[in-house]
Amino acid sequence: MRVLHVINGEFYSGAEKVQDVLAQRLPEFGFQVGFACIKPNLFPRVRQSRGPLTEIPMRCAVDFARCFDLATCIRKGRYKIIHTHTPRTCVVGRLAAALTNVPMLHHMHSPTIRDTLHRRRNIVNALVERLSLVGVGHIIAVSESLKRYLVTLKFPRTHISVVHNGVPERGDLVRRPTPINLWTIGIVGLFRPRKGVPVLLNALAYLKEEQFPLRLIAVGPFETLAYETKIKQLANRLGLDDKIEWLGFTEDVDSKLAQMDMLVLPSLFGEGLPMVMLEAMAAGVPIVASEVGGISEAVRNGHEGLLVKPGNPRELAVAIKRIITGDVDWQALRTRAHRRHAQVFSDRRMARGIAAIYNRMLCL
Repeated sequence: MRVLHVINGEFYSGAEKVQDVLAQRLPEFGFQVGFACIKPNLFPRVRQSRGPLTEIPMRCAVDFARCFDLATCIRKGRYKIIHTHTPRTCVVGRLAAALTNVPMLHHMHSPTIRDTLHRRRNIVNALVERLSLVGVGHIIAVSESLKRYLVTLKFPRTHISVVHNGVPERGDLVRRPTPINLWTIGIVGLFRPRKGVPVLLNALAYLKEEQFPLRLIAVGPFETLAYETKIKQLANRLGLDDKIEWLGFTEDVDSKLAQMDMLVLPSLFGEGLPMVMLEAMAAGVPIVASEVGGISEAVRNGHEGLLVKPGNPRELAVAIKRIITGDVDWQALRTRAHRRHAQVFSDRRMARGIAAIYNRMLCL
């Protein structure tokens, strides 16, 4: 059975990794995945899955004529389900679904109303997404927190399923000695304001004052050049230039996680269930994270990592220090993170949950 995932495609971060992993795992459950990219850029070049991909670039946010191209793609590919992932793909996917009479479902990766610092843009996107979802048979939320958000928008609970994100298992946990002379802290993502990078930088400045042996490796691109300039200027003012390695985007996140002694996610808001957090757990990398969105559904405070309130550099510094000083057992965190991933957040578990929803839709 063929399913078309309609995606943006300009980046390759959390949501795009979900889409890519599903395309690799769903064939095991009887579903072949194709892609339609409306903002083709990075995803078509770096994806790991090899199914068909059609580029249908939208010239602007209201370029709804592309829904006819999407409808043609659906008919030619004989797709039986349309699976959308963002407000923009939701709109064009809904119109194409009406033109082709093919059922559609929507995948919610983060709360649209809290996606950026631009309140008006968030409201417009959330309203457009909400209107486009009228009459859609099913919505997938990646966390229980997102399901609660959808319920506040008056979606029937029976139309919402929680399918946690998942990433491939890494096999047995690689043994590593507890760091002594230098602790390597990592942050991975698409760096934008809601990711809380300034919070982490200020926390590192506090730890530097106390002369803790540490360095930061930052893996991922910046959303804009202006934001990159702002963040690097802050790092310079805090005297952290010699403590940070800005690595930019890489396709091989696993090799960078292998260098990390802990992963820090200082997000301020807007998280669903970060894929990099699950990748770190699979690799046995302990987590220090803000308790926002679905993060606490994966990382239990004191078990797989430590959770702190968002936006508080001193509290974040204290949590990092607790691991460095041995107040929290680093080896135990590693073991529990690795085990919890295998039990709850594998890629096959995610694909199985999505396939079950597809089967229910096809039976209606």
